Order: sequence, then C-alpha cells, then structure tokens
Amino acid sequence: MTEIAREAMDYDVVIVGAGPAGLWAAIRLERLDADLSVVVLEKGSEVGAHILSGAVLDPAGLDALIPDWREKGAPITVPVVEDNFYVLGAAGQLRVPNWPMPPLMSNHGNYIVSMAIVCRWMAAQAEALGVEIFPGMSCSEIVWGEGGRVAGVVAGEFGREADGTPGPSYEPGMELRGKYVFLAEGVRGSLTKQVMAKFDLAQGHCPQKFGIGMKEIWEIDPEKHRPGTVTHTMGWPLGRNAGGGSFIYHLDNNQVYVGFVVHLNYKNPYLYPYMEFQRFKHHPMVAELLKGGKRVAYGARAISEGGWQSIPKVVAPGAAILGCSAGLVNVPRIKGNHNAMLSGKAAAEAAYAAIQAGRAGDELADYEAELRNGPIGQDLKRVRNVKPMWSKWGLTASLAFGGFDMWTNNLFGLSLFGTLKHGKTDAAATGLAKDYAPIDYPKPDGVLSFDRLTNVAFSFTNHEESQPAHLKLTDPGVPIGVNLPQFAEPAQRYCPAGVYEVVEDGGTKRFQINFQNCVHCKTCDIKDPSQNITWTVPQGGDGPNYPNM
Repeated sequence: MTEIAREAMDYDVVIVGAGPAGLWAAIRLERLDADLSVVVLEKGSEVGAHILSGAVLDPAGLDALIPDWREKGAPITVPVVEDNFYVLGAAGQLRVPNWPMPPLMSNHGNYIVSMAIVCRWMAAQAEALGVEIFPGMSCSEIVWGEGGRVAGVVAGEFGREADGTPGPSYEPGMELRGKYVFLAEGVRGSLTKQVMAKFDLAQGHCPQKFGIGMKEIWEIDPEKHRPGTVTHTMGWPLGRNAGGGSFIYHLDNNQVYVGFVVHLNYKNPYLYPYMEFQRFKHHPMVAELLKGGKRVAYGARAISEGGWQSIPKVVAPGAAILGCSAGLVNVPRIKGNHNAMLSGKAAAEAAYAAIQAGRAGDELADYEAELRNGPIGQDLKRVRNVKPMWSKWGLTASLAFGGFDMWTNNLFGLSLFGTLKHGKTDAAATGLAKDYAPIDYPKPDGVLSFDRLTNVAFSFTNHEESQPAHLKLTDPGVPIGVNLPQFAEPAQRYCPAGVYEVVEDGGTKRFQINFQNCVHCKTCDIKDPSQNITWTVPQGGDGPNYPNM
C-alpha cells in the first residue's frame, strides 16, 4: 500500500473538539500567552452542530475563566427558579421534597442553557483572542512521534470510496502537529480510545459506565410554560428493567427540553431505550404539559456515568484527555459541563507551564494532579458511591443510602461506605435472550411519541453516502452468528437512530448498517455485547446538525 503524503502544520497545542473543554482550554492558553499558536479542530459542520446536553449549567467553570461573562453577553439568561423531583408510577407521581436532599443537589444559582449556543459564543471569544478554529475537520488518525509519543492528528481527509480506496476527488488531509495534543472529543472519543489502549490508561481504575441520553425540544402552550422550572423523574416506565430517569427543563421562548436517560448496564437485551423514552411522554403529568405543543428537534448521545472511580489516567506522552472524554460527569447532579470547562483550564495551565520550561511531548503531570485534587476531583469524589449503589441495589435503596452518603461527604468529607467499585462493563452486563421475555412497546401515536426514523429527521443528520461506513465490524459474521441467537441482536434496539437492522433476503438473514442515520451517540461502541462494533469519525461536517441542543 502506498504511503499517503500529507502536508504538516506545527502548533504549540492542537485541540480535538470544540466543546466546552476544548474551547475553554484554547481561551485559557491564549490568555496566558497571546503568542502561543493554538488550533481547535471540530468534526461538526459548525461549532455546536454535534453538541447535545441537558442542560442545567453550573456556572463554576464560567466564573473561573470569564467572571464577567454576563457583561460579555453570554447566552445564559434563564436562571433556575424552581426545582422539582418526582418518582413516577404508571398513572401518577410522588413528589420528593427538596429539604432532605444534600445542598449539592440544589440548582439554585444554575442556568438552563443550550450548550450548542453557549459553545458558539465561547468559540467567538476564542477567535477574538487569536485561536484558529476549523469546523468540518474530522480527526481520523493519531500522528505518532519519536518514542511513540502523541505528536499530532490527521484532519480533513475527504473523498474515499465506499471500499476505502481514494476516489477521484480524494483529499488526504493534513498532519497538525503540536507540542501537546488535547483530546476533547466527548464521550467515547475514537482517538481517545486509541491513546488509552496504547498507554493502558485505564489500568487500576474501574471500567467506565455509560448511559444513553435522548432529548427532544418542544414548543408548548404559553399558558403551561414556566421559564426556569427544572423537573427530574425516576421510576416509570423503566421500573426494574433498567436504571435511568428523565429531565424536563423550561427555557425561554415557550420551549422545553424533554430528555430521557437509560443506564447502559441493563441486562434484558429486549429493552428498547428509545421506546422507553417515547412511552415516558404518555405519562399523564408529561402528556398534559406537551398537549397542544410540537416537537422541533431530536438528538441522542452517550453519557459517561462512572465518575470518580472510572476516571482513567488522563495524560500520556504528548497528550491530555479532557472533559467527557475523561468521564467527568457528576451523575446525581446530571452535570458535566462545568467540570469539562475546569478540565480545559487545568490542562491549558499545565501545558503553558511546560512550554515555558522548554518541554514538549511529555506527560503533563500537573494536569493529572489538578484534576484529581482540585475542584473537579472534589466535585466527583463526594458523589462517587451513588452510581454503584444504584447499579447494585436498585432505585429505592440508592435514593436512601446515596442521599445519606452524599450528606456525610458534604458535612464531614468522608463516606462510611468507603469507595464502592463498579462491576463489569455495560457490554458484559447484557444478559442472554433466553433468560428474558420480549417487551411489548405501544406503537407511537405521531402526536406525543414518534418512530425513530421520523425523529432522526429532526436531528438534521446527513452523511455522504459514497464514503466508507464509519461504523466498523471487527468480524462481520458476529451479528448474525453470535449476537442474534444469543442476545436477539440488541443493536436493533439500543441504537436511538435506527442504524442497525436484521433483514431477510430470500430466507437468509443479514445485518444491515444504515450509517447515514447515525447521530454519533456511540452507544453501539459501548453496548454491543460482543464488542464487535467500533465507532470512527466519518468525513468532516457529516452527522447531526443540531441547531440549539
């Protein structure tokens, strides 16, 4: 095979991903030294196109870097004014009072935001400081340097044919090399996976745990709209089938975010997370809110849920792992953006100090130490037992013991439970189909609930069909030969975009990948029980085009 010749550009720091972690890192670097050369590479068609988050934003990350963000016109204007928590049953709900909850669970002082819009504002702040931001630039490969260090990335490769060979309009992309490379790709980043595997960064840490989060934006009847109202629910419709819950956030312009999270350690391979979300909207409390409204957008993404125990080593020679790529979500608070921002700031400060000292390509040990011992570690360590309690003991026990554990951590800085461990990976948690019964889901009514392909159209997803599928099978025979007989091929159900199908041709079953539908949630890379699917980047600009998720 002929080696591809690529042009190369050198920078002080190369950042992969224009989310809150990557953009915050870029801003901090330029504020420390305006002469530093910093580039941010974003696979979405524009900054924010691939950003999906709840989101109730804790402004701690903003305050740490741009304390005058209000004066600068940040699009953060809907403060939380009401905080509700319910446990749902099939026909009713039980309000959980706020007073017994630990102070860290309060949303007082937080804001309901669109993180896509916030990231676009952050990008403007970065560019004003001299940061180069290139959207539509998928980073497809690591550039390995002397001694095996991370020396850069390959970005901007276009024009391969479906079989992987270069087509007539092939562009090889460029090598963007840096003294340090920041991987801020979000959950289950494809380059992050490679770096973690090469340097065994997960050794000594619990496996990462994940959820699948699905979200719709609704425009509702103005008489029902309560700007600043935050509602979370647990219980129905999941019950004992899986952990998870919902969020309903009232922002401005008569819009509400309606979201649903299913923990991916569920056992029953017949569970259909997307249909659980659609069923949830028929609960009387939710249906009444949405009655007369219309859904205007849809999206989905995986969420890191392992917390403190699952944070890998976040540095390798020449590289640092930021934000959700490192798994910095506070699960009981359902918040990670503030920690992503703080990780960007900490990584930037460590890289700046290293460059000032004449270093390059080594491990940024100061970043590792700050992440674990600073505000991020403090935030995650005090809630570290909530997720494993939920996984091991179920909803009711986790509410009681998890709340108690958070209180002792909050008051005394200690836990009577120590540090509980996570069990097996989410893929390994999947049970055999013979041990479970299929679940009968109601057909979507087209008013409150919708089929997957109809909803995917509201994610504005597009992929150039002539390119190679970015969803790779290690062994093409596994889906029909192993996953179908053993697990009823759960890819048909766990994917929230209808990418995977088992179809019959002349009495023969085959596995079909509709990669054009992919919303880049990466659930398949996480939940496939055979770990046979690898998510890679498609060509730049492809995927969802979220307007304001």
